[in-house]
Amino acid sequence: MPGTVAPVTNAVMTARRHLDQRLKIQHLRCVEAIAAQGSLLKASAALGLTQPALSKSLREAEAILGKALFERHARGVRLTDAGLAFRESARRIVAEIRRLDETLDSLGGRGALALGVLPVAASGVLPGVLTRLKAAEPALRVRLEQGRTEELLPLLAAGELDLVVGRLYEPAAADAFARERLWTEPMSILARAGHPLFAAVVVDAAALRPYDLVLPTITQRVGQEVERILADLGLEAATAFRSSSYGFIREMLLGGDCVAIMPKLMMVGDLLRGALKLAPLPIEAPERPAGLIRRRAVALSPSAELFVETLRGYVGELAARGLA
Repeated sequence: MPGTVAPVTNAVMTARRHLDQRLKIQHLRCVEAIAAQGSLLKASAALGLTQPALSKSLREAEAILGKALFERHARGVRLTDAGLAFRESARRIVAEIRRLDETLDSLGGRGALALGVLPVAASGVLPGVLTRLKAAEPALRVRLEQGRTEELLPLLAAGELDLVVGRLYEPAAADAFARERLWTEPMSILARAGHPLFAAVVVDAAALRPYDLVLPTITQRVGQEVERILADLGLEAATAFRSSSYGFIREMLLGGDCVAIMPKLMMVGDLLRGALKLAPLPIEAPERPAGLIRRRAVALSPSAELFVETLRGYVGELAARGLA
């Protein structure tokens, strides 16, 4: 009849997905893990699930959404357009739940802090900062996520991290992050205390040439920078030890006559203890600024503010020792 409102049909009712009633946290976690790992096999290992259980959760999520979330290809799986949209929301929802968990803990007197850390900072500045932070706030819980800048910034944007700490790279375009420069990580020559290299009048390419080099791998950004320095020095790197493990590099330096070219603060603990010594490069090298990255429009939590204050204080200590 004219002027009457048509009733909602069964077809319209069945088209509604009722995601708020049907989706489970497990569906979000499974899709995020598959997207991050690039295959169901790796994702099942990361989550501690069997592959059949993971496949079942994925099928359930796709049935609820009425959309395929992944396309299979020769090397694993790739997100569809629907999968990309789902993953973006899943990240935010899981991050909010994690932050709620941490907030509830803080209401009971235990604070929480989530940090993204670049590799050089993780092995260099961060241990000294966290030691002082825990002394000031023993009950504070700290969660660390180590990775590259391009891996950590999406986590920071989603609220999964409070801050990112480490080398500061200029963004290709303006973004929503504020960057604060606190120190520099210039490349230096490192060797054990008492190494015959330090008896040289000038530590130059000729003085370095008799010794085996132990260096970061060239797949790392820092390794690529070292490669350019070696070329500028005219040094042959074909016989150098290469490793992505800073623990291995440290042991090779302390246990023999190997020499490293790397950011000096990467081994700051051993420099402070006197186990390692450094010499400046005989050529000019970039400053390599480092510091903090945060979300521009989001206030820091009290725990994050305390971390920033502690980091600034520790960098001041290193500067007073001539190391920063």
